Amino acid sequence: MPETPYIVSDVMTRTVVAVGRDAPFKQIVRTMERWKVSALPVLEGEGRVIGVVSEADLLPKEEFRDSDPSRGEQLRRLSDLAKAGAVTAEELMSAPAVTVHPGATLAQAARIMAVRHVKRLPVIDDEGKLQGVVSRGDLLKIFLRPDEDIAEEVRRTVVAYLFPGLARPVHVDVNEGVVTLSGQIRDTSLISVAARLVRAVEGVVDVECHLRGEPGAPAATGSGPTS
Repeated sequence: MPETPYIVSDVMTRTVVAVGRDAPFKQIVRTMERWKVSALPVLEGEGRVIGVVSEADLLPKEEFRDSDPSRGEQLRRLSDLAKAGAVTAEELMSAPAVTVHPGATLAQAARIMAVRHVKRLPVIDDEGKLQGVVSRGDLLKIFLRPDEDIAEEVRRTVVAYLFPGLARPVHVDVNEGVVTLSGQIRDTSLISVAARLVRAVEGVVDVECHLRGEPGAPAATGSGPTS
């Protein structure tokens, strides 16, 4: 079967820049500029994450610069108005922070980012202490996996598992992350299963199945498309 999925700790950035809850507005801006990041975890005590301050949290300061607080029609969001007057990380930050644990799979981290509309997640341990940060770019690193590594895993964990003892083994070819399976198999009902298992291999972009049944092999029924 496919190997254990890659997890957040495999790809996260471990050296992380963060700020304390009392960090002033300009220090936050300078830190973001210096380290070329769009968001910073906010920490307290021995490194426990209590929030995240992002560029979006800072922008109301500029957005409402020319607004008259007495003119309600200009104040679309009360939370943004409050942030326009904020001067510390604690006042600016979004809390509680949207975080992830190092043992979460890359798929789970990607789902959190998509649902919560964030670009990066602080990675915390069971005590809420900062361990690293995982970004969208980090999650995409898995697609840098060499084609040779992907092919070897597909042969070992999918082909050998589903199609043992064939006179002519199933051929596996990988090009730019696209896996092609070709050859003759005894049971064509396994074609859709093979495609599904190959897609579960980390780094696979797509799957193309050119598998056909051996003479006299049972035909597949209701298997649907395979790629």
